[in-house]
Amino acid sequence: MMEDRSRCLIFDPFSGISGDMILGALVDLGLGSEWLIELVQELPIQVRASVTTVKRGALLAQAVNLEAEGPQPARGLAEVLEIVEGANIVQAARSVASAAFRRLAEVEGALHGVPADQVVFHEVGANDAIADIIGTAAGVAALEVESCFTRPVAVGRGWVDAQHGRLPVPAPATLKLLEGTPVFETDLEGEFTTPTGAVLLATLTRGQRAPSSFVPIRSGFGAGSRDPSTHPNCTRLLLAELDPRGALSLLQADIDDMSPEYLPNLLEALQEAGAIDVWTHPVQMKKARTGIRLEMLVPEARREEVSRALFGASTTLGLRFWRVEREVLPRATKTIVWRGLPIRMKTSYAPDGHVRYKPEYDDVLEASRATGLPPLQVREEIERELGEVEG
Repeated sequence: MMEDRSRCLIFDPFSGISGDMILGALVDLGLGSEWLIELVQELPIQVRASVTTVKRGALLAQAVNLEAEGPQPARGLAEVLEIVEGANIVQAARSVASAAFRRLAEVEGALHGVPADQVVFHEVGANDAIADIIGTAAGVAALEVESCFTRPVAVGRGWVDAQHGRLPVPAPATLKLLEGTPVFETDLEGEFTTPTGAVLLATLTRGQRAPSSFVPIRSGFGAGSRDPSTHPNCTRLLLAELDPRGALSLLQADIDDMSPEYLPNLLEALQEAGAIDVWTHPVQMKKARTGIRLEMLVPEARREEVSRALFGASTTLGLRFWRVEREVLPRATKTIVWRGLPIRMKTSYAPDGHVRYKPEYDDVLEASRATGLPPLQVREEIERELGEVEG
């Protein structure tokens, strides 16, 4: 008997983050060095990967070295995206890698006053940086997680020498990429977070804070190139499941200046952003205006994302939220075959041992279209046949 849980990946950049550090943590998390070496060998660029087990402080970690072969040309966005398109990776990984490079181009263009499509990549356009981004996107896709979160990112302080000269730490591009993401300045000087690490973190997590409650599955450490005596220079990744009994928030907003015809789109956006349930009811507002009270039950880890969806798809100027608790029955989902059609069945287990079944509504509609039967009749027949089998 299993409860519905969603797998997630939590970034823990307690000592900063870079592309190599993420790859090392993915290797240590269970993907293995052979996976990475083979992936890099198949890329349409000249680069080689090697992996070694090292110690950073008291921690064992995987150190990834990507060695670019031959001269490294300065590439534009179109050239880099062409390399991404030619990589032998799944579409989900290709989308993440493309989004990361587009975001890099937007940030660099904004900083230097040129259009994104005219930006010339230097460090991040080299073969090793391209492999960092494509490899990370492919690794996260291989883990089959539903969401990514981050803990606060160590950014360092001081100065760093880059292609554009001496820059303050965090570098301007790094800091802009991390807008909306929790960061902290370290007591030690140095560049703890690179632009490549920052754009990967921002693209994958969108700044979502790590949940306070989760079920860890396994973790991995990726080593940085330096080995200071002051701290373990590595990034940790945690593969976890979100417990449905974890912390929840109830979000509430009152709206009186939005046409109701836009409400279905708003509800859909909130659910896609992570709301468990959304409901509305009429309220009397200022000056006797009739309004809509919108309420959402949201996992604490998804509150910020749902809030952004609410502000983006409605006219509300604010919202209220507070922590709530709930009790849920153990649940699972299994798929049955009815008239040759797959039907997902939601299964719940009552304290007295009674098992309840409910066919997934979307699957009932698909079966109704396929058979020409009314949806209610489809559901009744499915439940009757299932009862006969269970009996």
